[in-house]
Amino acid sequence: MGDAELTVVGRTEAGKFRDYLIDRGLTTVSIKRVFSTVRAAFNLAISEHGLDFHNPFSGTFIPEVGKKKTRPPISPTYIRSIQRECMATNDERRQLIAVISDTGMRLAEAVGLVKSDIHLDAPIPYVSIQVHHWRPLKTPSSVRDVPLVGVSLWATKQAMAYSRGDFLFPSYANQNGTNANSASAALNKWLRERLPEGSVIHSFRHSMRDRLRAIECPADIVDAIGGWTTQGVGHAYGSGYPMDVKKRWLEKVVLIG
Repeated sequence: MGDAELTVVGRTEAGKFRDYLIDRGLTTVSIKRVFSTVRAAFNLAISEHGLDFHNPFSGTFIPEVGKKKTRPPISPTYIRSIQRECMATNDERRQLIAVISDTGMRLAEAVGLVKSDIHLDAPIPYVSIQVHHWRPLKTPSSVRDVPLVGVSLWATKQAMAYSRGDFLFPSYANQNGTNANSASAALNKWLRERLPEGSVIHSFRHSMRDRLRAIECPADIVDAIGGWTTQGVGHAYGSGYPMDVKKRWLEKVVLIG
């Protein structure tokens, strides 16, 4: 569209933008997600500046295109194998995978960690996942404390010792921002030869939910560990589950002690 004023952007331009996204190969789900962001930006500008025109990105027809990719979870057998190889290699990338494997963190959350987020001297070692100016979080519920158990505890100790600066994984993060895309490409390239087809680094997060589900962990505790939003007004009250409760459930799914 170029640098067009908002008031000259109409339905035709919204349709062209939709077609552009389709030509790029995005699926219907992804296109709707992009439109949601653009629509919100237009609504804010309309409201803040008192503009008198209809949001052209509201109600735009989006056809069913592409096939939504499903990321299969990783079986405990494969997770255990990857964890052992990570411990044997013990470099920055393998430490990053290992941290994610027994915490269920998102890759971007792990990449943006700094040493002050790690609390190894606490009665229960844990990682504090919080907003930093170099790494925002996906949702408000993403802010949480996660106990460090199993291979994730080992990997965190190694990363704390290996890193010479404030960042746990300095190859992918600094004060100017994080590069989760670069980390994802590098880690997935290594994992591709070791995991079933379709499995990627994000599959560890899916797998953590399955691992906790398999031991009948209550859904709201699963949400508290993974930073998923728990539905219901009552869940917004109180300070959440104590660290020992989350640790007790996480220890039950540890594959390598």
